[in-house]
Amino acid sequence: MATENKSKPSNSSKNNKKRKHYLPYNKPVKKGAYPLRPGVQGFFITCDGGKEHQASNEAINVIDTFYEELVDGTETKAEQAELSKKPLNKVTKFTYSDSSSDNDDDDDEDANDDHADDNDDEKTRDDKNKQVATTGGDANDESGPENKDGESVEKQTEKNKEKPENHNNKEAEAVEPPVKKQCVEADAPDSGNLPKKVEDKKSVDKLIEAELAELGDRSKRRFSKLDSGCNGVVFIQMRKRDGDPSPKDIVQHMMTSLASTKKHVSRFLLRMLPVEVTCYTSDDEIKKAIKPVIDKYFPVESEVPRKFAVLYDARANTGIDRTKVIDTVAKSVPSLHKVDLANPDINIVVQIAKTVCLIGVVEKYKELAKYNIRQLTSPKQ
Repeated sequence: MATENKSKPSNSSKNNKKRKHYLPYNKPVKKGAYPLRPGVQGFFITCDGGKEHQASNEAINVIDTFYEELVDGTETKAEQAELSKKPLNKVTKFTYSDSSSDNDDDDDEDANDDHADDNDDEKTRDDKNKQVATTGGDANDESGPENKDGESVEKQTEKNKEKPENHNNKEAEAVEPPVKKQCVEADAPDSGNLPKKVEDKKSVDKLIEAELAELGDRSKRRFSKLDSGCNGVVFIQMRKRDGDPSPKDIVQHMMTSLASTKKHVSRFLLRMLPVEVTCYTSDDEIKKAIKPVIDKYFPVESEVPRKFAVLYDARANTGIDRTKVIDTVAKSVPSLHKVDLANPDINIVVQIAKTVCLIGVVEKYKELAKYNIRQLTSPKQ
């Protein structure tokens, strides 16, 4: 019988089979479940290397606070400037300090009154002894001497003793707090108002449930983080709704308020730039994506021409030509508006992360420390 030599499987094939067996649905796991992609808008943020996760959570909180300020209009620039001028150290005066001093004063007055009552009692006793000595009666006599009105001296002294006791009782009644009234049916609120309160409570509960459902569903969140794929870079996506301000307006409000207040709002964030559109890094894609941005900020029929400059930066992409991208962006602007690198009115930001091109617009770039939060809030700036 001829023996057949069967080839044994190699170790590498065994390891691959084991790995595929433990993967979900025998498919490889993708790193970065929510990667940065074209067709989104939001905020391009640089942070300390290795702190991307902490920086993204911190960025969402910071952006959300300034978004609410901008929408609600709770704080103005003048109010923020006044808050920065006010001293942080304040003298706190507790209410019980005044009440304790008042109680001490009341105690002193009560002690003085008691002392005065004791003196009155001693005087009455001396008068009684004098009257007994002059009339020649006995102090232990039940009837005792009589005064002009026909009353005995003992009765008169008893009345005098009752006076300070009655006085003390009146003071005690004045000091005692008023008795709390018991809740009766007459004091109960009208039953007609109860349905309104119940309806208001139900409406508030529904709003809270809707907000919790919105926070649980990632697709309904206003701000969410996307994986940029670059070290020290965070991207926060904004799902803009009707009536919401643009990322440019939010960042502009943030930088101007931080420049006036010098308030520390972040620990890991460095620079924050608004992103209006995202696309792939090809000339045709950039021309198509940048057209609505140019129409919004550089209109053709504008009476006053605007000076602009292009700010370019690339990360994790060495195959793209820098001058070619800048020329493509500059030629998309109408000829009415001129290039001025020294003192531009508005800057067009072009950030490239791997194969994605992010485009946005900023104003007062140099005046606001190039939108660097850490430099803007430092006391030296």
